[in-house]
Amino acid sequence: MTTPLEDADRTARPAVEVGVAVIGAGFAGLGLAIRLRQRGERSFVVLERGPDVGGTWRDNTYPGAACDVQSNLYSFSFAPNPDWPRTYSGQPEIQAYLRDTADRFGVREHCVFGAAVTGARWDDAAARWHVQTTAGAFRARVLVSAAGALADPAYPDLPGLADFAGTVMHSARWNGGHDLTGERVAVVGTGASAVQIVPAIQPQVASVTVYQRTPAWVVPRRDRPVNPVARRLYRRLPAVQRAVRGAVYAAREVLVLGMAKQRRFLRPVAKLARAHLERQVRDPQLRAALTPDYTIGCKRILISNDWYLALGAPNAELVPAGIAEVRPHSIVTADGVERPTDTIVLATGFAVTDLPIAHRIAGRDGRTLAEVWDAGMVTNRGCTVADFPNLFLLVGPNVGVGHTSMVYMIESQLAYVLDALQTMGDEGLAVLETTPTAMAAYRDLIARRSRGTVWTSGGCRSWYLDRHGHNTTLWPDFTFRFRALTRRLDRENYVGTPA
Repeated sequence: MTTPLEDADRTARPAVEVGVAVIGAGFAGLGLAIRLRQRGERSFVVLERGPDVGGTWRDNTYPGAACDVQSNLYSFSFAPNPDWPRTYSGQPEIQAYLRDTADRFGVREHCVFGAAVTGARWDDAAARWHVQTTAGAFRARVLVSAAGALADPAYPDLPGLADFAGTVMHSARWNGGHDLTGERVAVVGTGASAVQIVPAIQPQVASVTVYQRTPAWVVPRRDRPVNPVARRLYRRLPAVQRAVRGAVYAAREVLVLGMAKQRRFLRPVAKLARAHLERQVRDPQLRAALTPDYTIGCKRILISNDWYLALGAPNAELVPAGIAEVRPHSIVTADGVERPTDTIVLATGFAVTDLPIAHRIAGRDGRTLAEVWDAGMVTNRGCTVADFPNLFLLVGPNVGVGHTSMVYMIESQLAYVLDALQTMGDEGLAVLETTPTAMAAYRDLIARRSRGTVWTSGGCRSWYLDRHGHNTTLWPDFTFRFRALTRRLDRENYVGTPA
């Protein structure tokens, strides 16, 4: 905690001048920082609100936290790790990888930790971004938001939650100092974090009650330790690991055939999920409650070997009834049943379709991104917005994927941003800005490719869609097509102002 004198000194200091200011030190922010260093750029900072790099992999420390994409694909292509311990890595291994990568490529020295961005506004006269943070002010020629979509937890509006006398924690803000042993724990939600938390805590708690709104499709997790021989081979012959990465990417891309093209290609996946459920859940009543009534892929497909087993344990209960209210020592569901509770775990996901960082970035006319996006998030290539000059978004609208690695999409965007910066340098531009026409065309492209996909017509309501029912989260096609779209800056869709 800072003292009033330190706060006053920080406020009094002049703004630090930089060429590029990057918000966030997760995969996206670190990836851009590394690429900037490799280009010889030194005038940039990475503004990170936390105490270390890692982003969501630093913050999500809940029991059982792990990635649902294979390690060889969920890593930078330019920084392979031959020593992944398992096919699917856990949170500690991924966080260690990001820390090591930041150090190895020398970008930690560009990071300003404890620098939460409180506001950023464009100064048209100076052609600069004025960025206010809890670590001081910065003036940047270019601003890049790499805050990500999985940065800020979404909290449910449950009547009485504020008056609960026990412990309440969100999965993304886990209280590691709180011992759950022997407690009556309520887990709200049945998404990706819940299917990892519940099996991890079920053996130690007195009881675990899972409050489900919608059941998820779950397939087996084909996880295993990586053979030491394979690790040695990856170290000596990196091309072998690249080939494995390519094979994993291709196998996952096949899912798009069923999700966005022909539903019949999803039938084998649905059959696998049903068999998994039937094999692990013998109780017909519990099995019925866990059976989805929508097309597989409409919501995120989850992977777990022990989710169903944990729910079938003697000290576990699945409650499909909605929560009516939270009382100081219990939870009451819509059917009137009251269940004593000591700790509530909110496994309720993130603010994805209403990005918190959008409320803090104001463009040329003083309006924030959130205000401009009130009717829905619209961009050009998921990266730029008209009237927000020299601003680039990484992991922005319609860049998300539900079937493969976000790191692949991030690297695609890095190429786009770097080409934009190269274009500004080559043409001597002080300002580069996309056009409303380009954004409208891209919005129409997303709408066309989303039409008829499992995400918009699969019979479910997911965080992929905004409150208007529009897909503003996912890229609705093969990811190699997104890479082709972002390989180079579409210069014809930008207006440049010479320095």
